[in-house]
Amino acid sequence: MVPGNRVYNEKLVLKRGVEYRTWEPYRSKLAAAIANGLDDFPFTEGTRVLYLGASTGTTVSHISDIVGPRGSIFAVEHTSRVARELLDRVVTYRRNVIPIVQDARRPLEYSSIFGDIDTVYADIAQPDQTEIVLSNCSAYLTRGGALLLVIKVRSIDSLAPTEDVIEEETAKIRKNFHILQTVDLAPYDKHHAMVAARMI
Repeated sequence: MVPGNRVYNEKLVLKRGVEYRTWEPYRSKLAAAIANGLDDFPFTEGTRVLYLGASTGTTVSHISDIVGPRGSIFAVEHTSRVARELLDRVVTYRRNVIPIVQDARRPLEYSSIFGDIDTVYADIAQPDQTEIVLSNCSAYLTRGGALLLVIKVRSIDSLAPTEDVIEEETAKIRKNFHILQTVDLAPYDKHHAMVAARMI
């Protein structure tokens, strides 16, 4: 989307006149999931994404490249300091990224979202992260839409076995989603998993 622009000091590679950016799995949980065998990749040109937990925009920027100018990313980040970095590093250069500085617990208060959302991507560190994500899906995700949920085990329970927490959080999704895959993000992120699902 932005030739010559680096978001997090990644390498730029020119191949047959086209510029590519390296995608570091130690810096992006989506890249880690791809490296570990994520099969259902719900992003393509024109995809409309609700991204919860946008942080400084590392992964947002890569999704921005993939969905292109016909796609949109509504990037939700509640911490104002981090949101400023998102604005400086990503939003300033990419017209398909719409920042929302808001608490993801209150999805109906977002004022910038328009049209159907094809994919919800969630990377938030809260004990009730799954419930927050489900409320956002209920508000915006189109039927048959995709969900990629990063389960941050130690944000939910600091003592329980990782596998038990992942199963408990996945069970919360099953009522309204068909679970396609659960990907362990180790060694890139320990005690993390990504669940890929489709809304029933």
